[in-house]
Amino acid sequence: MKDLNFKNKKVLVRVDFNVPLDDKYKITDDTRIRRALPTIKHILKAGGTVILMSHLGRPGKKKLPDGSIDKQKFTLQHLQGHLKKKLRTKVHFCDECGGKNAAAMAEKTKPGEVLLLENTRFYPGETKGDKAFAKSIAALGDMYINDAFGTAHREHASTATIAQFFKKSERGFGCLMQAEIENANKVLHNPARPLTAIVGGAKVSDKILLLEKLIDFSDNIIIGGGMAYTFLKAKGGNIGNSLVEDDKLKLALRLLKKAEKKNTKIYLPKDSVIADQFSEKAKKETKYSMRIRKGWMGLDIGPIARKDFSKVIESSKTILWNGPMGVFEMKPFANGTKAIAKSVAKATKKGAFSLVGGGDSVAAVNQLGLADEVSYVSTGGGAMLEFLEGKELPGIKAIGM
Repeated sequence: MKDLNFKNKKVLVRVDFNVPLDDKYKITDDTRIRRALPTIKHILKAGGTVILMSHLGRPGKKKLPDGSIDKQKFTLQHLQGHLKKKLRTKVHFCDECGGKNAAAMAEKTKPGEVLLLENTRFYPGETKGDKAFAKSIAALGDMYINDAFGTAHREHASTATIAQFFKKSERGFGCLMQAEIENANKVLHNPARPLTAIVGGAKVSDKILLLEKLIDFSDNIIIGGGMAYTFLKAKGGNIGNSLVEDDKLKLALRLLKKAEKKNTKIYLPKDSVIADQFSEKAKKETKYSMRIRKGWMGLDIGPIARKDFSKVIESSKTILWNGPMGVFEMKPFANGTKAIAKSVAKATKKGAFSLVGGGDSVAAVNQLGLADEVSYVSTGGGAMLEFLEGKELPGIKAIGM
């Protein structure tokens, strides 16, 4: 992007403004907006007009009783005032994406100003990657910049299809997209060793490809969260009523054997914070993870596991963290995830490179005020996961074609 000339150009910028809103439509976390500001400001400073497009929520899946889209809930107009404050310039809003009204407003918007288009997902053509819809948006601008890493794994009209309507010299990545790719590549290519990957979350099935890939190039893999119990059961442990994927037990054993062959150490939690029900008010105890009795379930890693995992993390030179260590949204079962966040920050302070991606991992570092104490916090959960798995992301591929 820094190589392109934006003077007097109408620049279409795909951003990821899928931010959380409260019941009064106020933004509760503007991280995604803040991370897109350097790209927007760069274009404005260079004398360009910025035309922003983004999705917000899943309006197609949460329709009103009559089957129509809830435009009041999902309109991007909720973000207009916040953008004005952050950019200190005129931010116009258009209630459509393509068409005559959008074309007229794009024409009137002057260099140094911003035009915010309506939610791209109000249009069925967006998620279908529809060529005609992409062309109608492309007609609004002279150049196209993709700065939405969080949706780069989607082959949608505004993230991938649209790029074909611009020459190579008229399209590029934004600052955020560039940073995401560069930081992920620090983990994937020639990382400082030892490299430790911390993988959490509920299911092994969600992370199979990631684990396969990580075994090939990691020195250590720490497994926490619900997925740990599938591995523990595969090893012969009694896991009580803990979350388990019985159809993935053979896969878990195969992954453990593959890790042994590759000399990659896999760490599972020796102990767990267990509960008699899936509730914040449940009775809780700490027990060895291989000896959880019937009627009880593991909902977080225990103090021994926290200590073991922290020791591995703090002796690492490269750290990748994707997924929580327990049911992080419930206060009694958040301590494991918090302990990992603190260890990652401590290792970073000692000189390690740390990349954090995935909703709950990001939430943990943000809540603890540690976001500035890790090397990089990714804005894309699913996109980061697929990039690390070695998949080609449509939003990235389209810019280079």
